[in-house]
Amino acid sequence: MNIQATAKPQTGVDERDMANAIRALAMDAVQKANSGHPGMPMGMADVATVLFNRFIKLDPSKPDWADRDRFVLSAGHGSMLQYAIHHLLGYADMGIEQLQMFRQLGSKTAGHPEYGHALGIETTTGPLGQGIATAVGMAIAERMMASRFGAKLVDHVTYVIAGDGCLQEGISHEAIDLAGHLKLGRLIVLWDDNHISIDGPTSLSTSMNQPARFKAAGWDVQRVDGHDMNAIAEAIEKARKSKKPSLIACRTLIGKGAPNMQGSEKTHGAPLGADEIAATRANIRWAHEPFAVPENVVAAWRAIAAHGRAERLAWEQRLAESPRRKSFEEAMSGEMPARVKRGLAAFRKAHVEAATKVATRKASEMALGVINSATNLTVGGSADLTHSNLTITRGMESIAPGRFKGRYIHYGIREHGMAAAMNGIALHGGFVPYGGTFLVFTDYARGAMRLSALMGLRVIYVATHDSIGLGEDGPTHQPVEHLAMLRATPNINVFRPADIIETAEAWELALETEDRPTVLVLSRQNLPMLRIAHSSENRSARGAYVLHKPKGGRDVTILSTGSEVEIAKAAADRLLTEKDIRAAVVSMPCWELFEAQDAAYRKAVLGKAPRIAIEAAARLGWDRWIGEGGAFIGMNSFGASAPAADLYRHFGITTDAIIEEAVRMTAAGGA
Repeated sequence: MNIQATAKPQTGVDERDMANAIRALAMDAVQKANSGHPGMPMGMADVATVLFNRFIKLDPSKPDWADRDRFVLSAGHGSMLQYAIHHLLGYADMGIEQLQMFRQLGSKTAGHPEYGHALGIETTTGPLGQGIATAVGMAIAERMMASRFGAKLVDHVTYVIAGDGCLQEGISHEAIDLAGHLKLGRLIVLWDDNHISIDGPTSLSTSMNQPARFKAAGWDVQRVDGHDMNAIAEAIEKARKSKKPSLIACRTLIGKGAPNMQGSEKTHGAPLGADEIAATRANIRWAHEPFAVPENVVAAWRAIAAHGRAERLAWEQRLAESPRRKSFEEAMSGEMPARVKRGLAAFRKAHVEAATKVATRKASEMALGVINSATNLTVGGSADLTHSNLTITRGMESIAPGRFKGRYIHYGIREHGMAAAMNGIALHGGFVPYGGTFLVFTDYARGAMRLSALMGLRVIYVATHDSIGLGEDGPTHQPVEHLAMLRATPNINVFRPADIIETAEAWELALETEDRPTVLVLSRQNLPMLRIAHSSENRSARGAYVLHKPKGGRDVTILSTGSEVEIAKAAADRLLTEKDIRAAVVSMPCWELFEAQDAAYRKAVLGKAPRIAIEAAARLGWDRWIGEGGAFIGMNSFGASAPAADLYRHFGITTDAIIEEAVRMTAAGGA
């Protein structure tokens, strides 16, 4: 371990006064808002004060400094703990007026910490368990960056404050198991062990021996009195020296300081009330008006910030002198080198000319071969489906305990934990993570995928086995409603490419899109290459385009995605030869990008003729594109276990079904 404890400045201010400043600001802000959670900030004020005053390495004047320690408030409902600390440290956007506007529209002090909304918030938390699971990804990224650039440039710790709820959520098991397996010694979790949940004592719903669970997962575990500051410090110091991740169980009183309510669930999620706040002020000897903190206490907190600034400047000097400076800065910028785009352009040209027919999951693997050889920014992985998702490429070494020079992560059967860890890797910086599972199991990853979108992170989800086309595994593995669920999620691009060319285009766009996640929805079955000729334009960038335009205008337009575009094109050919009906075929690989186009382009693509949509999924959402009177051919039930071709016939997702609808529509139009 290269971590060195650095002495914090001695200010002569009692740490208890520093902690009481947190308590007072938290209870005052919640009271003024008439909304919020004062109990956790008051209960963990002593732990947080010791952590920040004696250990944590950060600089509020440059919150995104690359080698800062990461602090994750997994128990995000206690957001006033973090806001109070940020105010006391002097973050530029956290003046006292922000605390006075806690939970109000337009303030920086949202109900739960939100990444990008206020300075220094490392990740969005609130959904319990997400913080600790995201922190695992941060700790993985720290070790991977350290293995590439050395301890002089990368040497920091990820600290987490978690509550009982975080540890009860199922994602916590996935996260702590993975962290213990990888021996992430730079990960320290401070557990607010207050024995209280919203309903009352935790004994109402759990008898879990949490320290034993963490120990079984390969963590170092300590128990301390969460109000004994020297004991807290000793535990953190010991944890910093461990080669394993650490849990410090901090036995606390929720609402500590409130004489009539501490230790009760009544302090968890409601204001204390004017009388109890007055009693608390007297109890903790805080003879100051609401939102007022004495100058000497503020100065003690600002000394922490000054010390962090000195550490940051020393690090910047080391970076300036390092022969690895350029490559480090390039990695942290996250910018894709131009050779990635050039490589993918050459890839598309070659495969158009070869008319390559492969499953889009295989096409994804082939495109990744180009990408991963052109840049080492990408970090791959899979939830125990590597050779089904096809997410590993030649030469990729897996990371393992004590070995972090590789760039492939075996996440195990932990879809939710994988998604959260990828969020953490993206938030840490230095890498662009992608990870695979079956599309149907995005259900399991949903909570973290939603946070990818909410935070606007470049995380790429490789979701294979995208429909009834996976065949014999049956309805448990055949996604039906999942495309609709993903498309309904704001700020996420969902691609369902029709062939190898659209797959390569989707990968290019996913890598270029830095402000949102991407889901690549890929087939198990082989699909023909549908483009007639190579074009330097990335046609998928517009979300939808006319793949086949009949001569002499349209009688009907067939809209489709993925594996069903082949069926649509075959139907269009038969309609012309058998029925003298001219059908245009529109491929719609990404609805979100098509929606972003101007109205004139959308009208030109959709046309004025009656529309038929075909997709081996639920109808929800398609009426936006087919319009009133449009037809949909797809799934209105779960799937079944059988060969893929039999299933398509059984559920009526066929060229015959398209032809029947087209004949009906054109006849009705003629009438």
